[in-house]
Amino acid sequence: MPNKKYKIAVIQLNLNDIAENNLKKCISWVRDAANLGAEVISLPELYSSHYFCQSEDVDNFALAEPLYSTSFIAFSALAKELGVVIIVPFFEKRMAGIYHNSAYIIDTDGSEAGLYRKMHIPDDPHFYEKFYFTPGDLGFKTIPTKKGKIGTLICWDQWYPEAARLTALQGAEVLFYPTAIGWHPQEKEQYGENQHGAWMSVMKGHAVANGVYVAAANRIGLEQYLPDTAGIQFWGSSFIAGPQGEILAQASHDKEEIMIAEVDLDLQENVRQNWPFFRDRRIDAFGDITKRAID
Repeated sequence: MPNKKYKIAVIQLNLNDIAENNLKKCISWVRDAANLGAEVISLPELYSSHYFCQSEDVDNFALAEPLYSTSFIAFSALAKELGVVIIVPFFEKRMAGIYHNSAYIIDTDGSEAGLYRKMHIPDDPHFYEKFYFTPGDLGFKTIPTKKGKIGTLICWDQWYPEAARLTALQGAEVLFYPTAIGWHPQEKEQYGENQHGAWMSVMKGHAVANGVYVAAANRIGLEQYLPDTAGIQFWGSSFIAGPQGEILAQASHDKEEIMIAEVDLDLQENVRQNWPFFRDRRIDAFGDITKRAID
């Protein structure tokens, strides 16, 4: 029988360090989350390094790892030991010249439940991801695990209702968004509140429109590794929302924290019965959604 209730967690961390240290740190925090009762645990985007996409530098490709190497080996063993599901976002080297921003979904027995490759790739000042990442080619997927059915999207994907919808239509109970988003320090005073508010609002909207739980795991800290730049101040504020967009847990802007909430499938079903958005979708009229623009 599927679990009617299970606990999920997002871990918010400062990851401005070398890969070996970040790995040890994340293993420790996943243990802490499991000890608090979490059964499905997500780390932030690109957990193993600082956010290197602030510049276009071929030397940063050395941070990537092949499939089923360091990150998978470590977290597979940890998931099996703790009996939890772990979402591990990492920099994937697929082959020479092809790299992805990816995430393992590792099941409670240490096996790979699924792999997701980030579909939407941004190119903004100090978020130069198109230089590094090939767009994902695995599509939007709901992954069955021994704890529940989960969907994993990554950061820039969180702005797209189509990604949330297509994942939810496959039966996802929770949408996880491993994230690395923050302010340009020089813009924070003028734009910061609206930027952060939009980020919260769009994901809460995905929760409401799809009747799903939404969990975002962000990083914190000022990452100013490039000389003569202001860097990025990651805004934290990781959160878990329920199927009506209600905030169940939310982190601070500047502290390392674990956010935990309970997924209640009976509640989810009740919400969908009362707000039957899936029932009333006019799929016969949605054909143009696949066009770049409707001219």
